[in-house]
Amino acid sequence: MHAKSNPTPMPRPKAADYLIASKKCELQNLAYFLQMGRLVLCISNLIHALQRERGASNIFLGSDGKRFANQRLEQIETADRERSNFEQALNDIHQELTENPGSSRLLNLIACALHGLSGLDDLRHRIQALDMTSQTAIAAYSETIQMLLAVVFEAADNAVDPAIAGILVAMYNLMHGKELAGQERAVGSAGFSRGRFDTALSQRMAHLIEAQERCFEVFANFADPDSKALWLQATASRREGEVERLRQLGCSIGRYKDLDTSLADQWFELMSDRMDELKTVEDSLEAHFRKRCIEKFTDAKNSLTHQESLIESLDQHDRAPEPMLVLCGTQPNDPHADTVQSDGVSQRFGRSIFDLVQQQAQRLQQMSDELCAAKEALEDRKTQEKAVLLLMNHRQISNDEAHKLLRKLAMNQGKKLPDVARSIVAMADVLA
Repeated sequence: MHAKSNPTPMPRPKAADYLIASKKCELQNLAYFLQMGRLVLCISNLIHALQRERGASNIFLGSDGKRFANQRLEQIETADRERSNFEQALNDIHQELTENPGSSRLLNLIACALHGLSGLDDLRHRIQALDMTSQTAIAAYSETIQMLLAVVFEAADNAVDPAIAGILVAMYNLMHGKELAGQERAVGSAGFSRGRFDTALSQRMAHLIEAQERCFEVFANFADPDSKALWLQATASRREGEVERLRQLGCSIGRYKDLDTSLADQWFELMSDRMDELKTVEDSLEAHFRKRCIEKFTDAKNSLTHQESLIESLDQHDRAPEPMLVLCGTQPNDPHADTVQSDGVSQRFGRSIFDLVQQQAQRLQQMSDELCAAKEALEDRKTQEKAVLLLMNHRQISNDEAHKLLRKLAMNQGKKLPDVARSIVAMADVLA
């Protein structure tokens, strides 16, 4: 008979191994967001170029092709260059994006954005042929830009480090507020270039003004001091007084029926200057984002190296003849609470590992608590958009009318907008 061979015993899982794995996972996440920072910068530049193209295109359409023909072509060239940069950035980080198990929704949103960009050529040909209204052109450009913004929103929603998440929340809201300002520029350009604002155009402008303020408020809550200072400087500019005067002309139906069409050039120049300053704030925020990512990555890498060295040193020089390991969660008066038999791990080594695990757990818990504020701002945005969609479907009203109704409900009930939105979403089955 053959003697049975004893199977090789499997090694016991070690706390030190999983502690190091936790640090490495954190490091990989930070490296991923370093790559995402470049993509967000390219999206920012592309959106800015498309916003300028949209504004020029609407003056072109509003004036029946008599104004901004050359400026429009210049903006198309700039937008195409930024689109190439965006596509190159995607190619460069393709592997990181597609191999990240949590990127499914992000990848889908990128696909939507690329599909939207693929329709630019047809849109431009129709504008050149004066084959669409300015409102239709605004909607087409805005839809493509919203798809790009959704990529930034998803990046913020995926962030697990509160410092990075907070910056991305600020960045998304600044970019979204700037996009609303871009839509306002386009709406104003269309109205001024044809010499009049109808009721729908004026209501649209009023909605865009109010929506911008909400975005900038969230931005200010999460922005770094330097970026916030730049934003305050931009909003305190003497230009803002002239912008406000022209806004009043556009929003005051009945009092101002016919307008000087030359105001279109003034409006476009003022709003373009305003958006250029907002882009400067964006650039500052993006630089801060990259700096923080590098700092966090360096700190995490140094911490990993330190812990690996410490564990290796303890493992080599601190073994006891009778192996012992600290027990967690025992009663304080238990005489045997501190130790238990283990495979070659001394009491001192066990206690050191326990301290490291505790430190890591406390730090992760603190990060989770700090992350809640950033995630709450993103969740409020999601909930409000769901509530608006429900109101649109239930009341058969436009997006602007649904936002206006949501604000009216909040005012009448004396509640915050997110609270009212949550109530509406909770009643989704009733409204359906």
